[in-house]
Amino acid sequence: MTEATQKRIQTGATREIEGKGKMARGKGDDGPHPVDRHVGRRVCEKRLALGYNQSDLGRALGLTFQQIQKYEKGANRISASKLWDIARFFKVDIGYFFEGLTGAQLAGYNEGVAAFEHDFPATRYTIEISRLAPQLSTRQQKLALELIREMSERGEAEEG
Repeated sequence: MTEATQKRIQTGATREIEGKGKMARGKGDDGPHPVDRHVGRRVCEKRLALGYNQSDLGRALGLTFQQIQKYEKGANRISASKLWDIARFFKVDIGYFFEGLTGAQLAGYNEGVAAFEHDFPATRYTIEISRLAPQLSTRQQKLALELIREMSERGEAEEG
């Protein structure tokens, strides 16, 4: 085995998923793996819901806020031990980060089709809207939805 091959094996750069040539680490042509994006998004949602910023979480885990950003975008994978630490910090079961992830969603990944419908950036505002909406009456929810739709349509028209 050549020295270069040994180095690639040590860094994990040659690991493949299901023998299809997709890299197990880093970005491929299709961007981050859907599971990495989903787990990162769940970390972001929980962090925002608990009122922490990326620096707070980073300090608790011994990481920089830039590393937390990469985790949340799915650009860098979260190791099992680090995910365990995050779950303990958030006081959630480790399965929380995989909730909502189904095999059907991943089927599209294998075919080159977008697997997730919710690839919008989570912000404090979207998290708070989703948290507060169930407290509204059905009539108020409909009015809020109409308002958001109208604002969204105006935004698209102004951009176009």
